Amino acid sequence: MEFPFGPETSVFKVGGKMFALTALDARPLTVSLKCEPSLAEVLRAEHSAVRPGYHLNKRHWITVTLDDSLPDDLVLGLLEDSYELVVDGLPKRERDVVRSGAP
Repeated sequence: MEFPFGPETSVFKVGGKMFALTALDARPLTVSLKCEPSLAEVLRAEHSAVRPGYHLNKRHWITVTLDDSLPDDLVLGLLEDSYELVVDGLPKRERDVVRSGAP
């Protein structure tokens, strides 16, 4: 976890690339995640707790409000998808290192 935007915003990275960010002290808690554009459109249409990414590329990022309106497995799946999207975008050598679990 890093704090490149100040102490109030936690940034989670893999391979040096951001896959999630949140203000852990904010209420309601929100988390911004990378998302496939077509899925992001569907999620925003179906769930009021899913909005375009706050201060991020609105096509590739969503901001999810964690207000218990979304099933936990959906939120966990979105987090995992965000991580995998970022890993998939890494150069092959870095991608292989991340997927092997090597330090």
